[in-house]
Amino acid sequence: MPRLIGAVQSVSTTAALTTTFNSSGTLTTAPYTTELQYVVVAGGGGAGTNTNGSGGGGAGGYRSSVPGESSGGGASAESTTPVSGGSPYPITVGAGGAGGAAGAVNVGTTGSDSVLGTPSSITSDGGGGARWSYSPAGGAAGGSGGGGGYTSAGGAGTANQGYDGGAAKYADGQKAGGGGGGAGAVGVSASGTSEQGFDGGVGVASSITGSPVYRAGGGGSCGRFSGTPGSGGNGGGGAGGPVSGDGTIGVSGTANTGGGGGAADGAAPAPNIKAGGAGGSGVVIVKEPAFTTASSMWDLRTVYRQIKADDWV
Repeated sequence: MPRLIGAVQSVSTTAALTTTFNSSGTLTTAPYTTELQYVVVAGGGGAGTNTNGSGGGGAGGYRSSVPGESSGGGASAESTTPVSGGSPYPITVGAGGAGGAAGAVNVGTTGSDSVLGTPSSITSDGGGGARWSYSPAGGAAGGSGGGGGYTSAGGAGTANQGYDGGAAKYADGQKAGGGGGGAGAVGVSASGTSEQGFDGGVGVASSITGSPVYRAGGGGSCGRFSGTPGSGGNGGGGAGGPVSGDGTIGVSGTANTGGGGGAADGAAPAPNIKAGGAGGSGVVIVKEPAFTTASSMWDLRTVYRQIKADDWV
């Protein structure tokens, strides 16, 4: 069959491109990109310090548009975001919040937001810092809520980004903070009668970069004076510092996971209190789809074959 128009064609296929931003920068899309898949994780919250049980930091907010995966807080994947080919878009990667300072009863600070600055901007909220009972009371709200300390409740997580922090308990022989909330589960609330720490909530896994990786786990809490500290949630959450002797500093959340910081405690008087762990910094990951181009126009035979094979783009 003669060609309808043009010469024999050469076909070029460009593979999907995944770009990870561990710090703020600019994404310039490929010429043919019209939409993006993304995972946007904010900075995790810092953990608190206390002599009566301190809470873990909440994980940074977690948003995903990867098909078949989940966003934080039990939400389904969001829609992909539309973009223009060959265009620049600003990326902001949120810092983790500071842990409570050593030497006194102190709160952890909330992490910073991460932003994918496409025309429909995608913002994940910073994880809530851990707090205690007085001022301000209760774990801070955030992407995932910070754990409570002494007698306070955990902070609230942001809908579709993360879960609440766990509550503290100061009764029945139990003197412990609550675990920080994670993107995939609530922080564990203090319970029982032994002075121990409680675990941070688990994060959420994504395969946007290949093999599954968990991110946005909550920080573990500490009990008063003694007992096993809480573990950080899978996804970069820091563990609570072991409470032995004069105490141990809390473990910071893992960088570029948005994990919450691990709590710290210490024997009275207050100058013995060790520093709480800082929240881990966030991350922004984008995936541009593969595309196929041809050198010029197709002959009619090839058009027919590709349509029949359901391979015409």
